[in-house]
Amino acid sequence: MDTFYVITNYQKDPEFQTAGMIRDYLEQKGKRCYVQQCGKTQPSGQYKYTDARKIPKDVECVLVLGGDGTLLQAARDLVDCSLPLFGINMGTLGFLAEIEHTNIRPALDKLVNDEFQVEPRMMLKGKAYHQGRQLLNDIALNDIVIKRNGKLRVLDFNIYVDGVFLTAYSADGVILSTPTGSTGYNLSAGGPIVAPQASLILLSAVAPHTLSARSIVLPDNVEITIEVSARNDPDMDGADATFDGDTSVKLTSGDRIVISKSERRVPLIKVRNTSFLEILRQKMGN
Repeated sequence: MDTFYVITNYQKDPEFQTAGMIRDYLEQKGKRCYVQQCGKTQPSGQYKYTDARKIPKDVECVLVLGGDGTLLQAARDLVDCSLPLFGINMGTLGFLAEIEHTNIRPALDKLVNDEFQVEPRMMLKGKAYHQGRQLLNDIALNDIVIKRNGKLRVLDFNIYVDGVFLTAYSADGVILSTPTGSTGYNLSAGGPIVAPQASLILLSAVAPHTLSARSIVLPDNVEITIEVSARNDPDMDGADATFDGDTSVKLTSGDRIVISKSERRVPLIKVRNTSFLEILRQKMGN
């Protein structure tokens, strides 16, 4: 690779010191490196953090400095660019970022020498409806979460797969997760951990008000409908459907969200030969 683009989380690299070091190091090796200078001003419109239209055409790789949240934002903004992303963790516990900030230079050497692999990650797409009218159409790399808001009330959810009723949950919420997102909120809710290379959809309830609720693993070719049951009080505060903890839409009794595998995929760069199981053991501190 010869041309790079750096996206940095200004809260974790406020003076762009790490981003500047990366640029200088790559330029010393005869490579070209651009640094996003958006500061605290977020682009408006379809982009949440990075304006894909401002990335030069010759860029071959995007380096993302921050944590998992920064990488999720970059993945959503750049999903139509097909540029591989390389995560550098500047935060605490992170599963998406490939390396820690203390190992930047050796990792850059591997990128420059083309000693890496690109691992495509599946995404989810979801459409939210109110009385047949579409409210939101968005994508997620980690998860789509439908969760109560307002007062501390348990909500009733009806779950359908390919139009056939599967089960009902009485819970604080429901998580639809990709394998990549299995180590996120899904993990906190007691859902299974899945190797990120897999292609399937995880369904987990958040704080279910029943002893029989279990996470469900579904194939990637199904369409899942989550309905906020009409049994809920119509005057309740309702629920929020959130995509990767970012964009969201409010849902009330009878509303539904239809979720399936997206045609888009996020290419993540891997420079280490460490297996997912080894990474999991390290992150879990065992």
